[in-house]
Amino acid sequence: MHHHIVALETVHQPLPSSFSFPPGTTYTLTTYPTTPPTLLATRIHPATILIVTTIRLPASLLLDPTCTPNLHLIAIMATGTDPVDLAACAARGIRVVNCPGANLDAVSEHAIGLYFAARRRTVLLDRMVRDRKRPSVWKERGSLKMWMETGVEGEGEEGKGWGRRPPLTCQEEVMGVVGYGGLGRRIAKLARGLGMRVVVSGRKGEVVDTDPVVDGETRSDAEEKVEKEEDQDQDEDIIPPFSETETSDNPTRLPFTTVLRLSTVLVLSLPRTPSTLNLISDPELALLSPHTLIVNISRGGIVDEAAVMAALRERRIAGYATDVLAVEPAEGEEDSPLLSDEAEGLNVTVTPHLAWFAERTLRNLGGILKETVEAWVGGRPINVIV
Repeated sequence: MHHHIVALETVHQPLPSSFSFPPGTTYTLTTYPTTPPTLLATRIHPATILIVTTIRLPASLLLDPTCTPNLHLIAIMATGTDPVDLAACAARGIRVVNCPGANLDAVSEHAIGLYFAARRRTVLLDRMVRDRKRPSVWKERGSLKMWMETGVEGEGEEGKGWGRRPPLTCQEEVMGVVGYGGLGRRIAKLARGLGMRVVVSGRKGEVVDTDPVVDGETRSDAEEKVEKEEDQDQDEDIIPPFSETETSDNPTRLPFTTVLRLSTVLVLSLPRTPSTLNLISDPELALLSPHTLIVNISRGGIVDEAAVMAALRERRIAGYATDVLAVEPAEGEEDSPLLSDEAEGLNVTVTPHLAWFAERTLRNLGGILKETVEAWVGGRPINVIV
C-alpha cells in the first residue's frame, strides 16, 4: 500500500520529520507553504492523505470525485474542524481527524491576556499616549484616568448602576464562560486562580435545572446578589467576590441569558457551527451591562462585529478583545468594522488568530498529528471526527 500525503499550508507549523507506517506501507510527501483557492483542486487531486490547518474545504470540492479521486483521510493540524465540510466527508466516506487539546495552555493564557488588555485598556491608552497627530490629551488634562472608566454618563437606566466608574479588579469580576469544553474549563481555572467568580452558560435556548448550584450557591442566590447590587449606590454596586473554596471544576450550567446578565467579563470559547453563528448580536448585547467586556477566543462569525461596534460606540459594553475575525486574513474596514479608523478610538483589542502559537503547542501538534495519522494507517483510528 502506498500513500501520497499532501500538506497544503505548512506556513503555520512544521510537520513531523517522518511517519512510521506498518511494513509494506510506503508514502511520499508533498508540502506547500500556502495554497490559494485557485490551486486547491489541483493540489488535492493526487492525495490519499491531506493535511490542513485553516484552508476551507467546501462541499462542492469534497463531493466531486474528479477533484478527490484518491482521498481517504483529512488530518486537521489544529483543534477546530470548522474549515472542513464534515457532512460532505461523511457522504464520500472520507475520514476526518484532528489534534484535540494541543493548544489549551497557549489559548487559555491568551484569553486572560486579552481580558487584561481590555479591562486595563492597555491598547487604547498606548495609542493615545503615542498619538502625534493631535495635541496630547494627557498633557492637556493632566490625567487619562477618565479613559479607563466604563459605563454611561449619569446613572443610565434607573436602578441599573450603569453610571461611569473605574475598572473592576479580578476579585470583583464575574466571568461568564460560553463553551465549557477543555478550553473553557482551562480558562475558568485560570480565572478562579485570579480571584474571579465563574459562571458557566448552558446552550442558547437550552432549559436547565430550575435552581442549580454554581460555585457554591444556587442560581436564585446568584440572581439575588445581582438584584441587591442594582439597588446599591454606584460605589457599592460590585458583586462580592466568591470564597476561595468555591472552585468547582464542573459547575452546573446557568441559562444563557442569565450568564449574559450576571457577567462582567464574557468569554467565548466554543466552536463555530450553524447554531453558533452570530451567537452574540444585538439581542444578546442588550442584556449586558455597560461595564461588561467580551473576550472572543473561539472563531470569527460567532460575534456580530457590526453589532459589537455599535455597542462600543454607544458605550453599551466596556470593551471587546478578540483573537478571531469573521474574515481572515483581514485588512482594514473592508474586511471587518473592528479594523476601521473609528475603532481606533474605542476599547477594541485584536490579535491575528495567533492565540494558539507557542513552543508547547507546536510540539503537541506535531506529536498528535504523527500519532493520529500513523494510527489511521495502522487500522486503529484515533481522534476521529468523521
